[in-house]
Amino acid sequence: MAQSDCQGRRGGVVMDSLDLTSNMWELCANTDLAHTIYIPVDWLETDQAHIFKANLPGLKKEDVKVQVEDKCVMYISGECKKDEVNNNDKWHRLERPHGPFSRRFRLPGNAMLDQVKANMTNGVLTVTIPKAAESKPKVMPINISEN
Repeated sequence: MAQSDCQGRRGGVVMDSLDLTSNMWELCANTDLAHTIYIPVDWLETDQAHIFKANLPGLKKEDVKVQVEDKCVMYISGECKKDEVNNNDKWHRLERPHGPFSRRFRLPGNAMLDQVKANMTNGVLTVTIPKAAESKPKVMPINISEN
C-alpha cells in the first residue's frame, strides 16, 4: 500500500499557477503562465477517499493526463483545442478558453497512491484517491508494583 509521502508537509494545499506561496521567481520565469487556462477543480474529502472533479467539456480521456509527482503531488494537465477558423467565417464571439491547462494538488499523507482511479464521463474528469485507514495508537497498560 503506497501512501503519499507528504507527511510533515503542508498536506491538502492547492499548488498551481495561482498559489501565492510558490516561489515567485519560478512563476515569473515561466513564460507559458500567461498562455495557460485555468480550470476549476472541486476537491471533496469523504471518510473513504479524496475525490477531485473537473469540468472539461469537449475533451476526451486521451486529451487529459493525470499523474502523481514526487509521491505526493497530483498533476492534471491537457489542452483545450481551438476550433479551426475558416477565413470566410465571421465570428461574433470567441469566449470559450483554449490552450494548455494544468493544476497541481499536494496530497495529504493518508492518500493511497497505488489505488488512484480516474474516470472521464460526459466531459467531467473524476479522480478518486482512497484514504488509508487511520492508525490508532496502541495502548499498553503498565503494571504498577509496590515497594
